[in-house]
Amino acid sequence: MKEIYALVTGASSGIGREIANVLAKKGFNLILIARRKERLEIAARQISEAFEVDVRYITCDLSSSGSVGQIYEFCNEHLLSVGFIVNNAGYGISTAFHDTPVEEEEAFLRVLGVSVVSLTKVFLPQMLDRGEGKIMIISSVASYAPPSSIQSLYGPIKRFVNGFSDSLNSNYGHVGISSTAVLPGYTVTEFHSASGTQAQMDKVPSFMKLNAQDVAEEAVNDTLAGKAISIPSKRYKLIIFLLKCLPRSIMSFASNYLTGGRYQKKI
Repeated sequence: MKEIYALVTGASSGIGREIANVLAKKGFNLILIARRKERLEIAARQISEAFEVDVRYITCDLSSSGSVGQIYEFCNEHLLSVGFIVNNAGYGISTAFHDTPVEEEEAFLRVLGVSVVSLTKVFLPQMLDRGEGKIMIISSVASYAPPSSIQSLYGPIKRFVNGFSDSLNSNYGHVGISSTAVLPGYTVTEFHSASGTQAQMDKVPSFMKLNAQDVAEEAVNDTLAGKAISIPSKRYKLIIFLLKCLPRSIMSFASNYLTGGRYQKKI
């Protein structure tokens, strides 16, 4: 009989690593996915020793079209049955849309969008057979926010995964499978420095910055509770309420003030 595991993408650092910690603390065996082998090895060893759970890992790049097949085959080969999927992997693009090569945009869409759909699709039949399963999709407050001056595709692709999560609940909620879209706000991780957007992050007031461990704990608890949407922290629950209610022009002005305005042609 296959053992049940939680699979976490983007697990070598940031929110993904913290989610892995929280799941392990709750007794979940883990499959960690990321690109950096050395970091994955360290994470797997530390989590296994700290929480006494089985932790496997596989290095792969989700921008590659064959990555999901690689993950699926790894799980089959080692008789690992996935009952909890954490679609967390992501990054940002710091260059303006017109300056970004289309190949880079396509890779971005594969990591933040296509891999979410594909991983869910390949492991969903196992969940259907068991009559239960949990899916977590790390979205963003950006899915509700006005368009950003950078990362033109980031908000739109996060809106897409919100809709995909809703679709999963509509189609499979009645058979014991739930999906939770997690909408964190600005969270202190390596995300911004790695994506070349640290300058924008530095402009954000400290009261709007979240701790990755706090985000992870709320995200896991809400997913286990079967909530359709998880918005870590009261401040961002309020912000999303305002984003829904206030005129878009006001929210656009506030967003641009916090993180920089729209593209400006250099003179």
